[in-house]
Amino acid sequence: MNPTGAAAGEAPRAGNVVLIGMPGAGKSTVGVLLAKRLGLGFVDTDILIQERAGRQLQQIMDDGGYRELRRLEEEAILALAARGAVVATGGSVVYSERAMRRLGAGGVLVYLRAKPEVLAARIDDYGRRGIANPAGQSFSEIYRERTPLYERWAALVVDVDQLTHEGAARAVSAGVRTTRPGAFSEPGDGMAAV
Repeated sequence: MNPTGAAAGEAPRAGNVVLIGMPGAGKSTVGVLLAKRLGLGFVDTDILIQERAGRQLQQIMDDGGYRELRRLEEEAILALAARGAVVATGGSVVYSERAMRRLGAGGVLVYLRAKPEVLAARIDDYGRRGIANPAGQSFSEIYRERTPLYERWAALVVDVDQLTHEGAARAVSAGVRTTRPGAFSEPGDGMAAV
């Protein structure tokens, strides 16, 4: 057993592994691979939002704007009852203190970090992706605005620039074995990096 209460190769006992990061970091794809690796369930909060709203993320943005999408995202997270699952979040979840505290209390918050140029190269549908940001805000502006928020909340940071999705899942799996559930950073706290 390690400090998380899990045996080597296992997920933290009864806690979630919560992936945060920018669009294009691979949260959904890495999340599925990680869930398989750890033998856990998988939840994608973007899909939960779409199911609850009956609309795609971009349609929510088109109809109600980015604030409406962020409100629906917060509601979906606060209603989330997942336990012992990998949770892939939308990139804007870090704007909600309530949502982040809820996610952090129930698991390990893992920031999948990538450089903006890597993210931009991975995203070919920026205008149709349903990214919750004000009209006219560039991707680099979103990156600069969100990065300190991801860093604030992350208990573990995995740099994914040079990793395949499978490599990122392996790195997260190794990192969560030594990070206790419920651990998340407060401003000024240190965070583990892989």
